Order: sequence, then structure tokens, then C-alpha cells
Amino acid sequence: MRSSLILIVLISGHMAVSQSSIDLLTVSYRYGPAQSMENGLGSATEQVLFLNAKLPIVLNQQNIWYNDLTYQGSYVNYSDDVTTEPAIGLHQFILQTGWVRKLNEDQAFQVLLVPRLMSDLEHIDGDHFQFGGIGLYEQRFSDNLLMRFGGMFNTDRFGPMFVPLIYADWNISTKWFLIGLVPIYSKIGYRMTERMTIGVSQFGLITSFQMGDPAFNDDYIERKSIDLSVFVRYQVTGNIYLEPRVGYAVGRSYRQFNSGDQVDYRIAILTVGDSRTQQNTSFDPGIIFDLRFVYNLPVPD
Repeated sequence: MRSSLILIVLISGHMAVSQSSIDLLTVSYRYGPAQSMENGLGSATEQVLFLNAKLPIVLNQQNIWYNDLTYQGSYVNYSDDVTTEPAIGLHQFILQTGWVRKLNEDQAFQVLLVPRLMSDLEHIDGDHFQFGGIGLYEQRFSDNLLMRFGGMFNTDRFGPMFVPLIYADWNISTKWFLIGLVPIYSKIGYRMTERMTIGVSQFGLITSFQMGDPAFNDDYIERKSIDLSVFVRYQVTGNIYLEPRVGYAVGRSYRQFNSGDQVDYRIAILTVGDSRTQQNTSFDPGIIFDLRFVYNLPVPD
């Protein structure tokens, strides 16, 4: 009975947010094989562990308290012949929490606070925490098209950052669909069968992490990557899906900068006033492999 009540609350909350389905839990592991250093000396590999959980809580018919928690661990290890670069271990804990207000059957808005812990988890202080927010206006244009418009702001270690956001959940036809929060992520998919979907995906975001390890001299790391992948999503059983991906990390970098060495501001990938001096050596972008397990909850018609 208790589990059924929780499920009803999640379904009701999700219907109020007006999407066709929701990935309540996602766990993924990504591996980037060894790529050469930009100075030609040695190579580096990348591993990324990703976990995301969502919990919308219904307050009444018009109001939802929305919660979304993400953890990502990014690890870079260098070959034995690279002696000048310490291994990198970055941890991000991002909470999105706030108010979703349904205005009518076709319109809503959401305002979320977004505190972050962005750190190597060594000697944590105030510089390891960041604060931001998300604001979105929602409009349903038809039974097959839901969109949101707004933006995200964050106080990154490299300076203030603003990202304009456009969300789309579009059933183009019975087979084709598009879903995403551009420019952060997007998917174009084709439903081959009731259990299998194929398509292409994109994920890209610039993040920054304060380092407490003495090897990094109190510097921060700026991580950037635009992942372009093809995927297969297969329904294993019930609401559990397996989603392998293979693709390429475009413009991937883990750049180290002195604490306090900042840009004037960023709007998405556009940087204004960047005169920083990189303190480490980057490695080349390259192929990536990603395996995801997803618990997805569809919304009944």
C-alpha cells in the first residue's frame, strides 16, 4: 500500500509537470580510452560515474515541490611517462529544488534553487560550494509538443555564467521523437519496436571545481565536454531500461587555473574577458563509451 501511494504521488507530480515520461533514476558509467597529451608526451584516460534521481512531491493540484539530485564523479589518470600532471578526481553534487506552479492545462512555470558542491573532496571550504538558479516558463502547444523557455545562472569558480534554456518534448510522429533541454542535452530517437529505441544524443556543459589537494596549489579545474553519441535504449523488464552509447567527446578539456583567475562572464559557451593562463597540459578529445541503467515512469494518457 505504501509503495502504491508513493507511485501515485510521483505519477501525479509528473503529470502536473506535463511530460510524457520521466527517468526517475539513472545510473551510468562512461569510459574514454587513452588519448595523447597535447605536448605529445604520454596519454590520459577518462572515467565518469553518473547518478541522477528525481522526486516531485505534489502539494496540491496546482503546486509541486520538485527535487532533482545529481552526482557525477570524473576521473583522469595519466600514463606512467607523464610525471608533471597529478591524477584528477572531481566530484559534483547538484541539487535542484523548488516550486512548479501549474497555471492551467497548457501553461506552468518553475523556479528552482540550485546549490552545488563542486570539489575534489579534499579540505572542503566555502570555495567548494556554488549557488545558482533555474527559471522556466512552460507552454503546451499540442498533445504532441510541450516546450519550456528560460535560463540558468550559476556562480562558477571561473566567474558568473548564464545559459539560455529551451526545453522540448516533441512526438514528431508515432515513431520519431525529440526531447531535450538545449544547449545542455538533447535526444532524437526512433521507436523501432515497443521495447527498443535508437537515436542520437548530445550532452554538453561547462563546470568548475575547487581543488583542495595540495598538489593543485589551491587552483580550480574547469571541465568542458560536448558528448555526441548514438544510443540504443532497450526495455529489459517493466520500467527498467538499458541504454548503451558510443560517441565522441568534442572539445573535452580539464583545464587548471589559479584561484581568482576568472573571466568577466559567460553566456553558454560564449566567454567574455578571458585572459587566464592555463596551469596544466590538456589531452586530446576522443571516443567515449557509456552504459546507462534507467528506471523510467511513463505517464498514462
